[in-house]
Amino acid sequence: MGRWICCLCSRVADWLTLLLVLARSSNPSAAATASPSAPHVRPSYSFGRTFLGLDKCNACIGTSICKKFFKEEIRFDTWLSSHLKLPPSYLLSYLGNYTDDTQSWRMVDITRLTTKYQHDRADQRICTSLLKTKTCSLEQALRRTHRFQKWLRAKRLTPDLVQGLSSPMLRCPSQRLLDRIVRRYAEVPDAGSIYMDHLTEQDKLRLLYTLSVNSHPILLQIFPDVEGWPFPRYLGSCGRLVVSASTRPLSDFFRAAPEVAADLALQLLAVLRSMGNNDLNYFFYFTRVDVGTFGVFSNGHLFIRDASTLGIIDKEEGSQPMDGQQEYKDIFSCLTVDCQSAFVSCNSIREKQSLVLVCQELLPKLLKGKFLPSVQEKIDSFLQHCVEGLTDDQDVNEAMAKLAHLLKPLQSCDSRFAYRYPDCKYSDKY
Repeated sequence: MGRWICCLCSRVADWLTLLLVLARSSNPSAAATASPSAPHVRPSYSFGRTFLGLDKCNACIGTSICKKFFKEEIRFDTWLSSHLKLPPSYLLSYLGNYTDDTQSWRMVDITRLTTKYQHDRADQRICTSLLKTKTCSLEQALRRTHRFQKWLRAKRLTPDLVQGLSSPMLRCPSQRLLDRIVRRYAEVPDAGSIYMDHLTEQDKLRLLYTLSVNSHPILLQIFPDVEGWPFPRYLGSCGRLVVSASTRPLSDFFRAAPEVAADLALQLLAVLRSMGNNDLNYFFYFTRVDVGTFGVFSNGHLFIRDASTLGIIDKEEGSQPMDGQQEYKDIFSCLTVDCQSAFVSCNSIREKQSLVLVCQELLPKLLKGKFLPSVQEKIDSFLQHCVEGLTDDQDVNEAMAKLAHLLKPLQSCDSRFAYRYPDCKYSDKY
C-alpha cells in the first residue's frame, strides 16, 4: 500500500512539472519573469548636474526640490512611463508629473529662468568680465564683486543692494517689499524674519542671482496662491529649474467657444483689477505681455503664468529714491539684458499700462469673431479705443467695467467652469 501511494505521488509530481513546463513554453514572458536568473533592472533618469544646473550653484535658484527629482517623484512629460528619459536641455520649459505618495500624480510646469543659450552667454560674461577667462567657477567670480560683498555685510535687504538690477519688480523698490522678499524666501528652512541673519553666504548668492536673472520664482514665493494672489503655486527649485503648478497657456483658448472666451476675458479683467487694488496696497503693472503670460488651470481658473515682466510700486510707502540708479550697473545688471539698456522711470508708469497691453496683445485674439454681430461690434469698438491708449482722463476701472458689462451676459454656468460651479447656479456674483 505504501509503495502504491509513493508511486502515485511521484506520477502526480511528474504531471505538475510537465504542466509547468508547458505553461512556460506557451508564455515566454511569464517564464522570463519567473526565472531567478533574469536580472531586474529598475529604469531611472540619468540625471546629470549639468541638466539641472546644479553644476552652476550657487549661481542658481536653489535646491529645495532636488530630492524629488532624484527619487523620481518628479517625472518629465505627460506620461508616467518606466522608460524614463530626459528631454532636450535647450528647452525653456517642460511639462512634468509630481507626486508625494507615488500613487497619485499631478501635472507641474518645470521651467528655466531663461533659455540655456542666454544662461551660457551670461556665464561666459561673468568669467570674461570678472576673471578674464573663458571658463571659471561662477560662485568664486561673483563672490569677489563689490555688490556681493555688500550683501555679505548687510543685516537687511535695502534698496541700495538691488540698485541697478534689471528685474521690473525691483525698478521701484520699497523697504516693505524688500522685507517681504527676505521674510518669505522659500529656499531656506527658517524664513520669517526681515533680517538676513538666517541666510548663509550661499543663500544670499542664490537670492541675488535669482533676482538678477528672473524674479518670477520670487514673486510666486512672496505672493502665494493660498492667500488669493493670481499666481501658480511655487513647489521648489533644483539648480536652475523651477517647479510650479501646471497651467495651460491662454493661447490654447484662442479658438474656444464664445462662452469660454467671455469667461476668460472677464477673469483677465478681474486679475488686472486686483493688480491695481489689493489689501496690501501694492500696484502691479506689466512691462510686456504675450500669449504665454497668462495660463488656465484644469478647473478653468485663470492665473498669471509668467510673472517675469511684472513691476511693483508700493502705494503705501512709495519707492525709495536712489541717487545715480541710471548710472549704477555691474555684472548682476547685465546677466539677461544689454548693459546699455535704459531704466524706466517709476514716475513714467501709468495706471492704464497693463490694460492697454492686454487690449493690444490678448483680448482681440481671444474675443475676435466670437459673438453675435450686435455684441461683437460693441466689443470691437471698445478694444480699438483701448488699443489706442484710452484717454488720459479716463478711469481704468471705469473702462474695465464697461467691457465687463458687455461680457457678463455671455457667461455660462456649467461644469466646464469648475472654479465657480455649482456656486454660479445660486449666486448673482457670476
